[in-house]
Amino acid sequence: MTDHVLEISGLSKRFPPNVIALEQADLNVRKGEVHCLLGANGAGKSTFLKLIAGALAPTGGDICIDGRPVNFRKPSEAAAAGISMIYQELDLVPQLTVAENLFLGHPPARYGFLHKRSRRARAAEALARVGAGFSPDDRVGSLSVANQQLTAIARSLTREAKVIIMDEPSAALNETELEAVFRIIRELTAQGVAILYVSHRLGELREIGDRVTVLRGGRTIETFGVRDTPDTALVEAILGNNRTLVERRDRPPVTGEVVLDIDRLTGPHGLDIRDFQLRRGEIAGLTGLNGSGRTSFLKALFGADPCAASMRLYGKSFSPRSPRDAIAAGLGLVPESRKTEGLILDAPIYRNATLPAMQGRFLARHAELKARTVPVLKQLSTKYGAPEQKVIQLSGGNQQKVVLAKWIIKGARLLLLDEPSRGLDIGAKADLYRLVEQLAADGAAVIVASSELEELYAACDTIWVFHEGRNIARFDPSKTDQDEILKQQILGTQHHD
Repeated sequence: MTDHVLEISGLSKRFPPNVIALEQADLNVRKGEVHCLLGANGAGKSTFLKLIAGALAPTGGDICIDGRPVNFRKPSEAAAAGISMIYQELDLVPQLTVAENLFLGHPPARYGFLHKRSRRARAAEALARVGAGFSPDDRVGSLSVANQQLTAIARSLTREAKVIIMDEPSAALNETELEAVFRIIRELTAQGVAILYVSHRLGELREIGDRVTVLRGGRTIETFGVRDTPDTALVEAILGNNRTLVERRDRPPVTGEVVLDIDRLTGPHGLDIRDFQLRRGEIAGLTGLNGSGRTSFLKALFGADPCAASMRLYGKSFSPRSPRDAIAAGLGLVPESRKTEGLILDAPIYRNATLPAMQGRFLARHAELKARTVPVLKQLSTKYGAPEQKVIQLSGGNQQKVVLAKWIIKGARLLLLDEPSRGLDIGAKADLYRLVEQLAADGAAVIVASSELEELYAACDTIWVFHEGRNIARFDPSKTDQDEILKQQILGTQHHD
C-alpha cells in the first residue's frame, strides 16, 4: 500500500484554439501532509486544481487516489472520491443557512425525504471539528469572511474528504483568522487528511507546509522540502531566474500640479477624510487595518458609494454622483474583487478591455476594438491566446492586467487601485508595480490601497495611514522606518509629516 493519497503524472490540458495551460505536470501528496503548490500567475495552478477537482477534463495524464486510477467527469464525482476543493472565491450560497450549505448536493435523507434533524446534528458535529463558534442555523451571508472559510472547511468534512484543496485561503483573512485556519489544518492532518495548499506567501508555507511543488509554464519544476529550502531557491524555481520581491528604487521628488485636493470627504461607515492632496505623477499608498476605510474612500472617489465632499479635481469642483461621472472626469478604478466588479468573465478579452472606451458608442467594429486592445496588452506583457479568448480562462495576474488595460485604453489620468496585488505571485507583483511607476512617470496620478505595507513602502512616494475611516497620518517612505508606520496603524494617533 502506498502512503500517497493523491498521485498525478503527466497531467495536461489544452484550450482551443491552441492554448497550452498545462503539460506533463506531476504531483504526489502523502496522507496527513500539507503539500504546498507554488507558481507564477499563468504557470497553470488554477487549471491544475480544476482538473484534480473534476471541474475540467484533462487532455492527457493520470490521476490516482489511494493507488486507484480515477477519471472524473464532474466535481461531484471528485467529491465522492474524497477530493474537496475550497476556492479562493468561496462557492457558498449566502442566502442559505450554514447547515444547508454544508450538505448542499448530498443532504441526509430517510425514505427519500430530507432529514433536517440529522442534517443539523451532523452540521453541528462538523462545525465543532473546525472549532467554529457559530450556529448551523446562521445565514452564511451574515458571517465574517473568516467564518465563511471555516464553513467551507467544515463542508469538506461532511464528505469525508481525503484531500482538501485550499486555494489562497489567506487572501481575505487577517493574522488572527489565519492562525485559526492553521490550527484546524494541523488538527486535520493529525487525523490523516491531506491538504493541498496554494499560496504566494512564502512565510505561510514555512509555517504550515511539509513539502512544496513548483509549477512553471504548465510543467512541474521540482518538489522541495519546505524546511530545508531557502527562499532564494524557491523564487528562482518559480520565476526561472533570480528576480526578487518588489524593491524600492530611488524616485525623483514629485513636483507636478495638484490633481486631487480634498478639504473634507464624508461617507458611510464613519468615513471622514480631510486635507488630502495628490499630485500629477505621484503614487500615494493607503495602509491601515481591516475596516480602516480605504476601500470606502476609493469607492466614494469613483462615485460608487454616496459621499458629501468639498474637493477639487484639476482645480475644478468634483462631486461624482455615479461611476459614469468619475470615468468622464478621467478616473479609473481597479476594484478589490476583479472577478465580480472589474470583469465580465465570460466575455472576450478585447470586449472587457474596451468597455469604458466604448461608453456612449452604440456601434463599434470588432476589428477596431481588437486593434485598440492588442498593443496595450503587449505593453503590459499579458499572456493570452487570442483577443477573442474569454477572460475567465486567464490567470489571476493576467486578468488584473486586462482590468488595467481598460483604463489605459480609456486614457484615465487618476488611477485608483484597491488591493491590486492580491492573489498575484512574486513576479506578477513586481511587474504590476513597475507598470504603476511607468504610468506615474507618463503623468498619471495613482492611489494604491493595500494590506501589504512592504509593497507600498517599496513603490510609493507617499503613504497615508487610515484608521477607523480617517486619514490620520502621512509619511514619506524614503525618510520613515516601516515600524513607525505600523505603530500608527495600530495606535491610530494623529500625525502628518
